[in-house]
Amino acid sequence: MAENTHCVIMRIFTASIIFMKTALITHISSETGIAAGQVERTLSLLNEGATIPFIARYRKEVTGNLDELQIAQIKSGQEKFEKLEQRKETILHAIEEQDKLTDELKQAIQNTFDPVELEDLYLPFKQKRKTKAAVARENGLEQLARIIMAQRERNIERQAEAFVKGKITSVEDALQGARDIIAEWINENKKARMMIRQLFERQAVITAKVVKGKEEEAQKYTDYFSYEEKLNRIKSHRLLAIRRSEREGFLRVSIRPPEEYALERLKRYFIRNDTSGNVTLAVKDSYKRLLAPSIETEFAASSKERADEEAIKVFAENLKQLLLTAPLGEKRILAIDPGFRTGCKVVCLDAQGKLLHNDTIYPHPPQSQDAQAMKKINTLVQQYKIEAIAIGNGTAGRETETLIRRIRFHDDVQVFIVNEAGASVYSASPEAREEFPDYDVTVRGAVSIGRRLMDPLAELVKIDPKSIGVGQYQHDVDQKKLKEALDRVVESCVNLVGVDVNTASKHLLKYVSGLGSQLAQNIIDYGMSTGPSVRAKS
Repeated sequence: MAENTHCVIMRIFTASIIFMKTALITHISSETGIAAGQVERTLSLLNEGATIPFIARYRKEVTGNLDELQIAQIKSGQEKFEKLEQRKETILHAIEEQDKLTDELKQAIQNTFDPVELEDLYLPFKQKRKTKAAVARENGLEQLARIIMAQRERNIERQAEAFVKGKITSVEDALQGARDIIAEWINENKKARMMIRQLFERQAVITAKVVKGKEEEAQKYTDYFSYEEKLNRIKSHRLLAIRRSEREGFLRVSIRPPEEYALERLKRYFIRNDTSGNVTLAVKDSYKRLLAPSIETEFAASSKERADEEAIKVFAENLKQLLLTAPLGEKRILAIDPGFRTGCKVVCLDAQGKLLHNDTIYPHPPQSQDAQAMKKINTLVQQYKIEAIAIGNGTAGRETETLIRRIRFHDDVQVFIVNEAGASVYSASPEAREEFPDYDVTVRGAVSIGRRLMDPLAELVKIDPKSIGVGQYQHDVDQKKLKEALDRVVESCVNLVGVDVNTASKHLLKYVSGLGSQLAQNIIDYGMSTGPSVRAKS
């Protein structure tokens, strides 16, 4: 008997898993427009641990030639679906504990794939702090609220007299408490919330005003001291700037549609024969105190999420262009990290990027030793047979370039300006300290500049993508999503270009499909112990 019960439970469990898998595949296929079979096969690969670049390049016959973007959409769809299912389980459990979970409600919760609709379904059962409506219910006013909401009684004050008892000392107290309950009902009404949500979608205006007394401190946000724009038209960089200034305490920001439109819609839906005016008052109160702030919070979050997505997309595109910059190749490089007061740090690298020499020149004010600096650079170029000069584009970069171009070299030496964003971050990193324990951060930064010219991808993968400086408001967007997107770009670029296993660093190898940090380190260690030719064969 026990064995039969166990079999039944296992069959139910298996059927549940199959149902969930089918629902997931159907949902992702519907959302992305990708065939269900392709979605199913791609999910299997992802669940086995395969990376997006690996699937896109080496499993085309399995996925039906899906590209990286489509595979990323499937992965994102799976993550969102699983998160939603977890939320459903939490909500179902919470309602069941209240003994209020009906079959109809359970089915509605299980069948929705809209997070907003899910929260609307849960709202009436959500545990709240002690609200005005809760106090009114404790005082026995729910029945009066039902009478008022029915809108059949002509003399509602007389009805209210029966509820004047205990803490309710007057008819007006009774009516106010009843209106508080009605206001909560309106706020929790699914159709009412959808109406107001649709109005926000089409008509909401984001308004920003400077906080009184903060005008001087907030000078960089003067464009938004008195600002209005339709929310559905605002550009992501403007929204992120407004939200940052709000977070810093300089602006007050609101998102609202025209109030009269909202009230008119609610009145048309809820009011039929409100001779006493109590439902009308409850509608106004519900909108101003409950509905509008609640929906505003939703739209503040969703608009920020859209702005984040747009900004992250720009980050990713810029990073991809930078990583795929054509490398100069194996050339002997003289790299300069320019500066004024502290001088320009100079390093000489061999064709494999190994540090041969470092020095400092002071061609700019206050020292202005330009003649000595030019002579030293010329000497180093000849001594180390330099083929190209890389100059960082930071402070004093243009002045240093002008100086270098004044030098008459014996051989043809190319001069390049190199984007040095993030070089200082790398120079202070544990990886840089491990490679150059006997040199300070200025030397490490100059080496990074030189290596970027030789092979931008190989050098830039050592740096946190956020520090490379390829977009705006990198600290304002969702940091987890930003990291995931930029890591995906790096991984994609590395697998697109490929690596030379003899010269690739651990930082580069770990992005190769099928490898990770530990395996990349093992390859490096093996190569060092056996020599590059053996490492290449491995």
